[in-house]
Amino acid sequence: MKLMKSRVLKHSAKLAGAVVLGAALMTGCSAAPDAKASQENTAESQVKTVKVTKVSKKKISEPLEQVADVVSSLQIDIIAKAGGDIQEILKKRGDMVEKGDIILRLDPTDVLIQKEKAQIGLAGSQQQLTKSKQDVEDGKLELKNGIAKLEASLKDAEKNYSKMRNDYDQGLVEKIQLEQTETQLNNMKLDLENNRNKLQTLEKTNSLAQLEQAVQSAGVSIKELDRTLENLEVKASVSGILTDLPVETGMTISGGFKVAQVQQLDPIKIKAELTEQSAAMIRGKQELTFYIPGTVEKTKAKVNYLADVMSAQSKSYALELEVANADRKLKPGMKAQVLLSEEQDQVVVAIPTLSVVREGGDTFVFVLTGDQVEKRKVELGRLNEADQEVISGLKEGEQLVTTGQHQLKDKEKVKLGQ
Repeated sequence: MKLMKSRVLKHSAKLAGAVVLGAALMTGCSAAPDAKASQENTAESQVKTVKVTKVSKKKISEPLEQVADVVSSLQIDIIAKAGGDIQEILKKRGDMVEKGDIILRLDPTDVLIQKEKAQIGLAGSQQQLTKSKQDVEDGKLELKNGIAKLEASLKDAEKNYSKMRNDYDQGLVEKIQLEQTETQLNNMKLDLENNRNKLQTLEKTNSLAQLEQAVQSAGVSIKELDRTLENLEVKASVSGILTDLPVETGMTISGGFKVAQVQQLDPIKIKAELTEQSAAMIRGKQELTFYIPGTVEKTKAKVNYLADVMSAQSKSYALELEVANADRKLKPGMKAQVLLSEEQDQVVVAIPTLSVVREGGDTFVFVLTGDQVEKRKVELGRLNEADQEVISGLKEGEQLVTTGQHQLKDKEKVKLGQ
């Protein structure tokens, strides 16, 4: 009996041990997969979640403007070239004039009298010159005829002298007769030489030079008086607006008197003084846009001049634009707004300011490429509320990390959040 109980207890102990061992084995088998899953869940939980947005272009600000003055392209003083009494004024201050328009006329009476005198003097000089020319020609003809006669007489005298010399040798004539004949022959030769010299002198010298000069001088005087008559009509030398006319009818003026001022309006100029930064923005541009405040019309103007050196007085850079103004809409004294930048210049690559990571004096952003982020250094520009211009470092269309970027590292793997 006792032996049986003992066997039963041993069997029960073995059975219990088997049960315990089996349970332990089962427990070990189920614990291994759970640990692996736990490790995977831990690794996955360490990958950071980020949100991204596509880099795009936005209007960062309105175009920069500069106030400018509309001024005439040219201011010309109209100076009287002749003096006299103002007979008639044809224009008034503020009138538009074209080049060549008569502004006023001076009384021509005195000049006309001078011209008449000069014409009379010219006519007299011309008559005297004509008569003197005829006298000279007559004198030349008379000398030529006298020379011809003397040459003929000289031939006869030379023959007669030769015959008488033969007669003298033969003792047919006296010596005194031969000497008389020789003297006559020599006198004739001398007369012929004198006449030839006179003719040569007349032909070489101009005995009428003084009279010819008087005629020319009288002619020049008449031309000068004609020019004076033209100058008695004071004309506009350029087209523009008559801004000054300090004269009255009946007023006596002298040559050199400023009778008017004309400001040229076509083309017209727009002038401004720029800061160094503003000048740098437009340097190299051939034209700029401008408009007149109160109007919506915008016009292109040629950049006529931009100073390379700052003015010592104004501490600014002079800008001068030139624009056609055939319709005279632009007038001196107006104000204009010059656009230093165009509308398209304001549409730039821009990103949210909060996406920027700042380290010391440098600025960075994170860009998503695949499942990794790239730390990118960027140069920032203008700020417009929550957006900031990107000058360099980013391109339109790239994926910009906008959340969680402050905990990221370069080349780190991330996942996109919802």
